[in-house]
Amino acid sequence: MPPSFVPVRPGRPAPPTLVETQRAVEETPPPAGVRLPALGALAEFAVDPAVTDLLLDGHGVLWRDAGGGVQPVADLPPLAPDEARRLAVALIAAGDRHLDDATPCADVRLPGGIRVHAVLPPVSTGGPLVSVRIAAAEPWRVDRLVAAGMLDEAERALLTAAVHERRNLLICGPAGSGKTSLLAALLAEAPGHERIVTVEDVAELRIDHPHVVGLETRQPNADGAGGIGLAALVRETLRMRPDRVVVGECRGAEVVELLSAMNTGHDGGAGTIHCADPAGLGARLEALGALGGLSPHALRAQALAAIDLVVQLERRDGKRRVAAVGRLAAGSDGSLCVVPA
Repeated sequence: MPPSFVPVRPGRPAPPTLVETQRAVEETPPPAGVRLPALGALAEFAVDPAVTDLLLDGHGVLWRDAGGGVQPVADLPPLAPDEARRLAVALIAAGDRHLDDATPCADVRLPGGIRVHAVLPPVSTGGPLVSVRIAAAEPWRVDRLVAAGMLDEAERALLTAAVHERRNLLICGPAGSGKTSLLAALLAEAPGHERIVTVEDVAELRIDHPHVVGLETRQPNADGAGGIGLAALVRETLRMRPDRVVVGECRGAEVVELLSAMNTGHDGGAGTIHCADPAGLGARLEALGALGGLSPHALRAQALAAIDLVVQLERRDGKRRVAAVGRLAAGSDGSLCVVPA
């Protein structure tokens, strides 16, 4: 049975094909005044520039985050499971990928700085799930982050000086804490003659800089071939004459390649990592290093030599802010810890 074949029970209409759903998105004009037409049926709910996330839950309810936390969209009735599935398939198809019973999870990038992640049942224990992350209408700059309260003037001075001095940065924090926004804003402070090469799983970084080159991972095809992961792409950057190597998010063996690049003359590099507390950063780095074949001792040595500054972010009461700026150090037991910068 071909992987894309979906059995149809008697009396049940056949699910729309990829071509049909993609055509539906292209031919259905978005409501007037929308700013992100690639979102199709969801575009009208992202008119407000403050909207950063649109989330469809397993009951067909659409939720929206406009800076004050996630709240349900009151003027949209819950979608039926078939409607939710068609929406999820159409959004993923708009990013040139398939979403079906054979491939029930997918992640794509759409025009306008949009990342869409979708999951179908039975992987989803309810109905289809859609998570949309929307980038700011304009690339972030440090001035705007200061005005938004993410960092104060002292932190601004410290971090911009670190960029100008080509220090290696690691930005940490939980999901939705603004890691990508801060990273993009800081990289925009780099001199215009420098070449920034970014590596991401799904391209999200929007950097206001004249010379940015981006690489994005590729998923394997239906036969499991052709995939290119983050670790391989970080190695590719070293052949591209980079002044700064940037990994949008370290979540696996690529952390080893990034630390290696930072330790072999590629100063001014940066990356982000999911970590809710500075006390857990050392263990998190060691776990990722193990995926790349590094022992805890070797990972600690590499990290201490490579990372100059650690920036910890937090999200509290809907606000994103810098919680601490520090540096890595070896604790009394030899493990990694973060001390004030």
